[in-house]
Amino acid sequence: MDPLGFDGAWLFSPRIHTDRRGAFLEWFRNDQLDRPLELAQANCSVSTKGVLRGVHYADVPPGQAKYVTCVSGSVLDVAVDLRTGSPTFGRWAAARLDDVSRRAVYLAEGLGHAFFTLSESATVVYLCSTSYAPQREHGIHPLDPALGIVWPEGIEPILADKDAAAPTLAEAVEHGLLPSYADCLAHYASAPGGQQGRPGLV
Repeated sequence: MDPLGFDGAWLFSPRIHTDRRGAFLEWFRNDQLDRPLELAQANCSVSTKGVLRGVHYADVPPGQAKYVTCVSGSVLDVAVDLRTGSPTFGRWAAARLDDVSRRAVYLAEGLGHAFFTLSESATVVYLCSTSYAPQREHGIHPLDPALGIVWPEGIEPILADKDAAAPTLAEAVEHGLLPSYADCLAHYASAPGGQQGRPGLV
């Protein structure tokens, strides 16, 4: 597990065993995470080229930690620190996930998540610590200049209506829509096996 630039965002690069039959890997190991992911839901998203999903996040508590991989095709996966008061608030980090490297990204509660489809089609699967609850789910506009996320050039992004209508980072701050860093630290510390301020540390 390698840090992606701020606490709570980690990149996992698995060891892939190949032979004449194909390949085998362990794409998820709960014991590799310092704070185990309590699995409540598993999602599968199939997207065409240019589809941009996110930036999505959930209220904390309870929030929603995610463990994300791309099982077919390739995507640019992005984590954003949306925790107000965090020393890295507003920072983003990106990693390419694809069906060759088989890498995965872990995101702690309070972080925003988005991905951009690079291949003609891509299938992304992710494990979630809590079940989907519409009243707790929110988004930030992924093309907000204040975020400054560098999306792939030469591919027109395709957004869902709700993502296209999502507030900017400044608007979310103004309306008190974002999780606070203090609340996230308290939540990390209260979770089984948690370490305050070091979610997902290995």
